[in-house]
Amino acid sequence: MYAWMFRHLPGPLWARIGITVVLLAALIVVLFAWVFPAVAPYMPFNDGLVGAAGHAPPTATP
Repeated sequence: MYAWMFRHLPGPLWARIGITVVLLAALIVVLFAWVFPAVAPYMPFNDGLVGAAGHAPPTATP
């Protein structure tokens, strides 16, 4: 699939490599800016708790 897309890009090899790098960078920006934040609330490991539920963390005594 990726080879087919790369063959259909216009220009010489160096231009196709540049276009591919720009497209991948744009994809990464879109994922981090909109997709990952939209999906984050639905992830089960998003609570940030460590240890058993219902136990208070130990307090330091001077």
